[in-house]
Amino acid sequence: MPANLLLIDDNAVQAATRQTILRRAGYFVIAALNPSRALEQIQSGEFLEEIRLVITDHLMPGMSGSEFVRALRRTHPMMPVLVISGLEEAEQEYVGLDVTFRMKPLLPDHLLEVVGRLVGGAGPCLSAVS
Repeated sequence: MPANLLLIDDNAVQAATRQTILRRAGYFVIAALNPSRALEQIQSGEFLEEIRLVITDHLMPGMSGSEFVRALRRTHPMMPVLVISGLEEAEQEYVGLDVTFRMKPLLPDHLLEVVGRLVGGAGPCLSAVS
């Protein structure tokens, strides 16, 4: 069974690109453009399957990636989180929040490598990987 990933990015083009890369590798990806709504869905248990990894952008309107992670940690302290940002200095906002931080641009091979490491044994379905 492929790992379920939640991808949060207010940039629809970047979200769609990452979603395509991850889906082609065999992951089940739920894309969200609104971090506040995604947080509500996680906390209320709206997702039918367990989310194994959250991938989030840093700069988003309404709620930054660091604000999202702080709120997420109150209810899901152990959920793996990958933060992708174009701002190197943003990494400081995640100190102590137990996240993996990567800079943009994150090439597809590097994205898949990091995601595979973070989800561990529940990676892509081998039959779906081309």
